[in-house]
Amino acid sequence: MNRAAYPIELPPSLGSAAQRLADEDGVSLDQWVSLAVAQKIGSAETVAEFFQRRAAGADPQKFLEILRSAPHRAPDPEDEL
Repeated sequence: MNRAAYPIELPPSLGSAAQRLADEDGVSLDQWVSLAVAQKIGSAETVAEFFQRRAAGADPQKFLEILRSAPHRAPDPEDEL
């Protein structure tokens, strides 16, 4: 397997926690970070695929009809930007 080095800087609190967890798992910090990144990528790609499937069945015309039927009023105070 080809490998590439990606030097990163972590805040001290994250670095300490990552090292502690790597020690608890009995792996090097590099291995632990690699696994954490792999988990995050898997999660992100799964979410992206979910939204792609949801969007595949979308009907833009129905969406516009729903928007047109919304009442014309100011947003609630907690919804204002």
